[in-house]
Amino acid sequence: MLLAIDVGNTNVVFALFDGQVIKARWRIATDPRRTADEYAVWLMQLLSIEGYAREVVGQIIISTVVPRALHNLEVLAQKYFDTAPLVAGQGKAAYAIDIDVDEPKSLGADRAVNAIGAHAKYPGDLIVVDFGTATTIDAIDFKGAYKGGVIAPGLNLSLDALVGNTAKLPRIAIARPATDNVIGTNTEDQMLIGIYWGYVAMMEGLIARMREQIGRPARVIATGGLAVLFNGQPGLFDAVDPDLTLDGLALLAARADQR
Repeated sequence: MLLAIDVGNTNVVFALFDGQVIKARWRIATDPRRTADEYAVWLMQLLSIEGYAREVVGQIIISTVVPRALHNLEVLAQKYFDTAPLVAGQGKAAYAIDIDVDEPKSLGADRAVNAIGAHAKYPGDLIVVDFGTATTIDAIDFKGAYKGGVIAPGLNLSLDALVGNTAKLPRIAIARPATDNVIGTNTEDQMLIGIYWGYVAMMEGLIARMREQIGRPARVIATGGLAVLFNGQPGLFDAVDPDLTLDGLALLAARADQR
């Protein structure tokens, strides 16, 4: 079985695959100081709870946007699973896609893996919206080439900045407002409207501009933890695929076996 590890700026997601099917997944806060031994204590217990021995893991692939976290995860793979891990974008796990931007090496592993996963699952030109610590909106053409995109502050970052830099605004939970009204009558509602509907307006505007620039019909695929928050917004997304990054990692690992 494959253990896919996706390291984001906020969380690390571990997923156990049987072929291309996720059998279990676990999430832990990202901390570059967390040692391989600490990961192992946590992960071995969760594997056991799900009914798996560590010996079932025969392959490991890691994707990370936090370079400092990579070493300890490589030690985890080697020490506790006796496996030299694949690293997305390196060696046998090279992306093998065209990256049509000014500095291809600067492309985040998550965005490259999203491009691989999206192209494999959805035909034609694509726009992938990933709700992470930052929100990224990326264009992938019908051949699977990464063409560029947008980086914007994530929802939680935006809220943290708003609350942290004002004296009287309260901390609120991010949720879809109860109504479609955009004129709030109390502080909490006004904040929620600004965060939620402001984000909807931003995505609508950027997606429309990207479609115009692409010049061909493009499907919009949303992924990331907060994608489901906007799932019911009419006409915004063609599909919500929370496991897109993990599926892309599994596909990259399968391709590495064939090289």
